Amino acid sequence: MRPLARAIPAHLEGPPLPPPRHRTLLDALDEAAASGVVLTFLDAAERETIVPWSELRLRARRFAGGLVRLGIRRGDRVALVLPTAPDFPVAFFGALLAGAVPVPLYPPLRLGRLAAYHQRTARMLTACGARLLVSDRRIRRLLGAAVAGARPALGCRTVEELASGREHGGGAQPGDLALIQFSSGTTVDPKPVALRHAHVLANLAAIATYLGPDPVGVSWLPLYHDMGLIGCLLLAAAQPGPLTLIPPEHFLARPAIWLRAIARKRATVSPAPNFAFGLSLRRVRDADLAGLDLATWRLALNGAEPIAAAVLRRFAARFAGHGFDPAALVPVYGLSEASLAVTFAPPGRPFRARSHGGREVVSVGAPVPGVAVEIRGPSGEVVATGETGRIFVRGPAVMEGYFGRPGATAEVLRDGWLDTGDLGFVEEGELYVCGRAKEIVVLRGANHAPQRFEEALAPVEGVRPGCAVAFGFLPPDGEGEELAILFERNDGGAVADLEERVRAAVVEATGIRPVAAVALAPGTLPRTTSGKLQRGEARRLWLAGALEPPAPVTPLRLAGALLHSQLAFVRARLGAGPGER
Repeated sequence: MRPLARAIPAHLEGPPLPPPRHRTLLDALDEAAASGVVLTFLDAAERETIVPWSELRLRARRFAGGLVRLGIRRGDRVALVLPTAPDFPVAFFGALLAGAVPVPLYPPLRLGRLAAYHQRTARMLTACGARLLVSDRRIRRLLGAAVAGARPALGCRTVEELASGREHGGGAQPGDLALIQFSSGTTVDPKPVALRHAHVLANLAAIATYLGPDPVGVSWLPLYHDMGLIGCLLLAAAQPGPLTLIPPEHFLARPAIWLRAIARKRATVSPAPNFAFGLSLRRVRDADLAGLDLATWRLALNGAEPIAAAVLRRFAARFAGHGFDPAALVPVYGLSEASLAVTFAPPGRPFRARSHGGREVVSVGAPVPGVAVEIRGPSGEVVATGETGRIFVRGPAVMEGYFGRPGATAEVLRDGWLDTGDLGFVEEGELYVCGRAKEIVVLRGANHAPQRFEEALAPVEGVRPGCAVAFGFLPPDGEGEELAILFERNDGGAVADLEERVRAAVVEATGIRPVAAVALAPGTLPRTTSGKLQRGEARRLWLAGALEPPAPVTPLRLAGALLHSQLAFVRARLGAGPGER
């Protein structure tokens, strides 16, 4: 009788981490300034503003001097609400040079949601204990309610005001706080992730092992988000190489600007979430890439949200005629609590996908250097390879905790292991991510990933691509959990017909009929600061009857918002703290 095969634990270890290249991010800034390397900023017309790191460092030192003159002390948190422009790295590194802790926050991007933006931003300012908010002249005009809503109320200054005086060049230690970045908040309010210089530099050292010689980067990712800030801007400082930055609003308006920049700059690396690859499929024309070649793009990193294998295959086929190599598609996995990167699929190899729970799941590869990953069951035990459980991560880039939130920290950190809240399984030495544990839909005792239902809407004409959320709910007269799916419609068309076609598509793909299929106006579904759909918040608002489309942005409404902001600044009595105006 043959003995039973012994189950292999779902535990993965990355290779040894090479020593970080720098002790602190300020050391990285010094090297970048001495390297002669530049940052390039593209505007909507694809005009370039080229700024050497040496110039950015000089302006950062002057900005630091401005902070010190205002009374900002070592360890004070300085919130940054800035667009993708030279002012952002100036303020970020300037805060570090002053001994302060930069806290990147997102600008008011959806003017139809200003009230919600002010409330959310005020909560984040309060959570991190910011003493000052830094913005530019244009954005500052809209921030009054957020600033006044923070506790305690704080001052607001522009980079231009602060970067015009005497230089200040303080130092830092590896154990000092380097930044506070907020988690994306897909299921709850975002939490303040506190990262030290050593955390960030360990993650940068791990990512650098995949870059190859002489990396050239292009990114449209927001600089207030970990993938854009750490994975692009700070990586370009720590591993000096040319980087071209595109404001995200320009990419969303015209996705071709991204691929055109990659081709023109002969970029080797450019990351994006899955939706960007899908948006490029729909909106980039062959004429947009006429005479341009994508053959240099070796690392088309795909992360930050669930990865759709069908989108990757279509992207590879669509742009193969423009020199794109399908093996350049590299699915990755990470989260802000681990600084950024956790796993990378092997570059230069076609991506892998497996059927799981009625849907196709993409491999996000093996742990990056220095990182370990485990899949654990309900009691905390490591499950066997192939079994689904919660993903736990350990490594030198994992945070020590949420800033000022010991209770929340204790919920996710146990003996150095981070409970990511994600579900996944290990197969053939690679990680497959199935979704968020809190978003699993339980119907008739069976677990279903919400993406299984949402992806069924892809072929339905009239549904906005990537704009649907599925969740379980208990109807008032129901006997158990039922399926609801909310989706945004394109303008025009009969709503009732569209809702029935959505029900039919979900039944055909999954065998389950939604009790509720609700067509919504464009822009109605709530999103995180990084653009991810918030299923839990959508469910809460829908059940409360409070899920409303954004208010139309008119000149009169915008003027009213600006006036309201200025009145809020006056009421805040800003003269009591740094940034008195």
